[in-house]
Amino acid sequence: MNKPGPSTLEQLRSGALAGARRLDLTASNLEQLPPEVFGLADTLEVLSLNGNGLRTLPHDLGRLHRLRIVFCSDNPFERLPESLGDCPALEMVGFKACRITDVPAQALPPRLRWLILTDNRIDRLPQAVGERPNLQKLMLAGNRLASLPETLAGAARLELLRLSANRFEALPSWLTGLPNLAWLALGGNPLDWRTVDASPLPVRHWSSLRLGPCLGEGASGRIYRVEPDAKGERALALKLFKGEVTSDGLPDDEMRAHRVAGEHPALFSPIAELTGHPDGAKGLLLPLLPPALQALAGPPSFDSCTRDVYDPKRVFPAHAVHTMAASLASALAQLHRRGVLHGDFYAHNVLWNPATHDVVLSDFGAGSLLPMDQPALQQNLCSTDVRAWGLLVAELLERVADVTDGIDGLGALRALVRDCLQPVPARRPSAEDLSGFF
Repeated sequence: MNKPGPSTLEQLRSGALAGARRLDLTASNLEQLPPEVFGLADTLEVLSLNGNGLRTLPHDLGRLHRLRIVFCSDNPFERLPESLGDCPALEMVGFKACRITDVPAQALPPRLRWLILTDNRIDRLPQAVGERPNLQKLMLAGNRLASLPETLAGAARLELLRLSANRFEALPSWLTGLPNLAWLALGGNPLDWRTVDASPLPVRHWSSLRLGPCLGEGASGRIYRVEPDAKGERALALKLFKGEVTSDGLPDDEMRAHRVAGEHPALFSPIAELTGHPDGAKGLLLPLLPPALQALAGPPSFDSCTRDVYDPKRVFPAHAVHTMAASLASALAQLHRRGVLHGDFYAHNVLWNPATHDVVLSDFGAGSLLPMDQPALQQNLCSTDVRAWGLLVAELLERVADVTDGIDGLGALRALVRDCLQPVPARRPSAEDLSGFF
């Protein structure tokens, strides 16, 4: 039997990690930051401390002058450590599923770009959060917020905002005027507006299912193959929800958005709802999609922040870009017409067949129901999805393969994309306009 090698913590203490740019001390039974971490001050850029017993960080954390990313999720912090604000290069701060109630202004580093405070106990944010000019991504699902700082109205670079599962009864008037907001999640709030009622789905009992292998896992659940019971039946997929707050929101909101969205060739539409799971877990029965389908892109990286990551070798024929853009516009128009804001309209949530260029939009984890009794607000909210569609299609246009003398026949589509990226949301086309273009 091979003797297990030294742990990362042991290597750190022995000096074996000198010069490291990344340090992962996840689940290392820490109650304080090991002082040896400061020996990496001239090189350390990424520090992961998830799953420990930390309640605070050293007052002189700013000595880590090259630190760009810190993860401290699943620790018993009750206060976001103020020493984070002393880290001059810190851009990404992740404190998910802690016990945080207090976010001091001093805890927000000057170069903050990406802040994750999902699943805490926060009822108020400091005005300073809107005074960080690089802020692009703000993840606040699963807290106790009923309002946002007015300074966020000036957060011109903010693109992704997660407010699901909080206590908002109304949205700030300035929210839908943010010029770059494209991905917004609002479900699970007591918002004072009328939404479309979700039609019930047929139900399937857990005991009637023959579960096959796990096909994949996301933030909100796992996907399993469901084998057919009888000859002639088709195999299905089961999305079994984890039953917890995710970075996007709550399983109930995702299920509701799925039900309201209805069927469409470019939507991943549920067939039935699960009942009778022995642990009370919720689930949706979905079509088993063809194995040829693959994700159009990978999710954003630490560096890209809000932009999907494509295979650098991936290119598309001009006609395929036109076909995919049309299908996705038609799907988006149906969502908005039926009263659903997708909130996560990204290429990494689009499944694509490289042979036929068919596309299917999936993942309603950030889905929200729209205010059907407030048409102006409804239109403004929908403009965020329209911007996201524009960004996605712009990414496809950047990867067109068959360009001759600078011409690919997609000039009109490029003009439409520019309209979708208008900084004034009210001037953008509607999803119906997009669909009618093709």
